[in-house]
Amino acid sequence: MASPKLISVMSMLVTTMVLINVMIVGAAKTWCVAKKGADTTTLLSALNYACGAGADCEPIQSTGLCFNPDTVEGHASYAFNSYYQIQKQADGSCDFGGSATTVEIDPSYEKCVYPSS
Repeated sequence: MASPKLISVMSMLVTTMVLINVMIVGAAKTWCVAKKGADTTTLLSALNYACGAGADCEPIQSTGLCFNPDTVEGHASYAFNSYYQIQKQADGSCDFGGSATTVEIDPSYEKCVYPSS
């Protein structure tokens, strides 16, 4: 038979695991996208940086599921978000020279799926 101390420790462990699960499940999902009206030159520079720094930019290539609409803002949004998710949403990973922002509304469309937390 388990000792009262062991039962108490196990009870605390179970309570902690439940609280952690609630915090993770209840957390809002976030995505990183280009700010509306951001400067095109800044977006292009940031897009190139994101793709060169490990973002998955394959989906925004001409044959990719996220190529259309074929706009700098659209491509930058996908690359920014990929980088942001790869960086585990670290502080500062969704800035790109002030041209990006986080949103809680899924920017995915049609077959183009933006990864999330």
